[in-house]
Amino acid sequence: MTRSYDVIGIGNAVVDVITHADDGFLEHMGIEKGIMQLIDRERAELLYAAMGERVQAAGGSVANTVAGAGRMGLSSAFVGKVKDDALGRFYVENMEEFGTAFPNAPVAEVEAPTTRSMIFVSPDGERSMNTYLGAGADFRAEDVPGDVFSGAKFLFLEGYLFDKDEGKTAFRQAASLMHAAGGQAGLALSDPFCAERHRADFQRLIAEEIDLVIANEAEWTTLYETDLDTALDRAAAACRIVVCTRSGDPVIVIGDGNRIEIPVTRVVPVDATGAGDQFAAGFLYGLVNGRDLETCGRMGVLAAAEVIGHVGPRPEADMVAIFRENGLL
Repeated sequence: MTRSYDVIGIGNAVVDVITHADDGFLEHMGIEKGIMQLIDRERAELLYAAMGERVQAAGGSVANTVAGAGRMGLSSAFVGKVKDDALGRFYVENMEEFGTAFPNAPVAEVEAPTTRSMIFVSPDGERSMNTYLGAGADFRAEDVPGDVFSGAKFLFLEGYLFDKDEGKTAFRQAASLMHAAGGQAGLALSDPFCAERHRADFQRLIAEEIDLVIANEAEWTTLYETDLDTALDRAAAACRIVVCTRSGDPVIVIGDGNRIEIPVTRVVPVDATGAGDQFAAGFLYGLVNGRDLETCGRMGVLAAAEVIGHVGPRPEADMVAIFRENGLL
């Protein structure tokens, strides 16, 4: 009997390798602080060798989201692509240890090795990501396992995979399968450069296939080439639920004819890695459990606040207990 899932994520399966580094090290190694840079295989091996004490984990934006939602108690699965190599097998094992199923077996035939990202965390909590796009970025329609959608409630898609035409086709297929199964589909825009590269296709996908979009201010204004309020109004006209996260400023949620602003508490992060991913996890937890949009947003804010308080992109505390302490359950 096929297992049914509360949340299914599709995204780039990335092994995150995290270490601490000061600004001097970043400058010496030619690493641009606070952004994600794509690197080749040779550069990836150089940076890996230069890292000090490492924390290694199965990562990727949406993978972190569904793993966080799984830790909160939702039944979760992550659909991605890894090579049948040491890092690929580690990825599958690590996801399953965290309580999230990985339905696709590692693939021996792909040429590129498993995707990995070297993340250097500065004393101020900024993360500088250096990502080698391997097998995970080569996701296509045939990698979507049709049997996982039966009985599922929510599909969450990672915008980074939209960079290839095969990824666009896979997204439409997955969203169609999710709706046919009676569930809903959501999207994380992931990156303003990604939104700029595929503006028309993203707008079409949102209008035709997507029920929820979560993005930050830069991603929204880039997608619609206008100011934030106009961008959100255009998105809300095309999509049922629209969410805008803003660093240190209230989160904006538009849905069911209402616009809600959810305050956040400004803190100095220990590690900003995963803030947006875990906001999405908290929001989806509320949505799947039938909570109103304000409660979903407050759950997201609490989940984001927890994850930036420690190194690593996934929750360490019992988020359900925290939701209960804050009167959300």
